[in-house]
Amino acid sequence: MQSAPTPNPPNPEFPGIATVSPLAAALSCACPRCGQGRLYSGMLTVAGTCTVCGLALHRHDSGDGPAVFVILVLGGIVVGLALWLEARLAPPVWLHAVLWPPIILGGAIAMLRLLKALLIALQFRHRAHDYEDGADQGPHHV
Repeated sequence: MQSAPTPNPPNPEFPGIATVSPLAAALSCACPRCGQGRLYSGMLTVAGTCTVCGLALHRHDSGDGPAVFVILVLGGIVVGLALWLEARLAPPVWLHAVLWPPIILGGAIAMLRLLKALLIALQFRHRAHDYEDGADQGPHHV
């Protein structure tokens, strides 16, 4: 018999708001503070603020990290599958030209949304003070 899942513990830095797992926030593309508001206002455009808790999401800086991971991971998967397909079935070149671009485009967009959300959630978890209303508006340099 499984016990009921325990709710997220209270967030000591933000009273009244439960701690949200960065992975859970990323998978749902939700606000890293409350886990309820939308992170994106467009396909890959981060919303200015969370509509639920008011977190200033525009202060994120995911940089090129998500794109690098997408290039490495998706590139390895697609090249591996293309080589496997070529060795196994030896299809004509036009089939490769028709098959791989939609897979690459769809995979890249899906992975970019997820990885960008994950990096923003991890940044919030480890540098939450940068998101506070009184924080400096400029980029954070260590």
